[in-house]
Amino acid sequence: MSKRTGIEWTDATWNPVTGCTRVSKGCEHCYAATLAGRLLRSAYLARTPVVDSDITRADPFAVRIWPERLAQPEKWREPRMIFVNSMSDLFHAHVPREFARSIFATMLRANWHTYQILTKRPARALRFWENNQDLFDDGPFPAHIWLGASVEDQSVAYRVRHLRSVPATVRFLSCEPLVGPLRLDLTGIHWLIAGGESGPVRRPMETEWVLELRNQCQAASVPFFFKQWGGRTPKAGGRELEGRLWDDMPRAVAG
Repeated sequence: MSKRTGIEWTDATWNPVTGCTRVSKGCEHCYAATLAGRLLRSAYLARTPVVDSDITRADPFAVRIWPERLAQPEKWREPRMIFVNSMSDLFHAHVPREFARSIFATMLRANWHTYQILTKRPARALRFWENNQDLFDDGPFPAHIWLGASVEDQSVAYRVRHLRSVPATVRFLSCEPLVGPLRLDLTGIHWLIAGGESGPVRRPMETEWVLELRNQCQAASVPFFFKQWGGRTPKAGGRELEGRLWDDMPRAVAG
């Protein structure tokens, strides 16, 4: 777990799982894959991947689990927002079901924190909920566990529909990196984050795309959070949109 993070919309990160596979345009310049292949390469390659083969053992971004990290949130007594698996996707097919259950068990025990789970696989999130009702007393995900989906352009807007079917008090969208215009049905969505791509190789984000998302959020009374314009570094382009910062949060934590 990282006690500090440069991600503006959270307080900390917790990575009991690392690794993923690319599924859409937003994955092309994945920061997590870049970190895994450089700074974290040796540490990751020292751990056997979940799916063990010659190919996955040589891939630092193959899915790996870290049981020794499971209890980390319980050691933090001060409540905070925790981004779960910033270096992976909790609902990736290679994450063992029992290990995913253990992650949720920690979140249920350490319920003084708020957990933000972001996935590109919201349909699998729904199946997890359906198949593990005993964890949730046959109810929805509890209010301190938020579910989000990444939606980077119109080609993956179907994820909004999948996310809407997940029973959660807070459902959110991360439109970052925003690589194309988006028209969304925000019914049942409680928060939207937008941002541009960063890194030495990056795709441009048009101002009109951001303004259109902001306007859609305002029309639907959905809190809007503008994370960054992007650039060579995440903070290179700043965060102001039309002369101000947009740091709106879901009603569950507003004020």
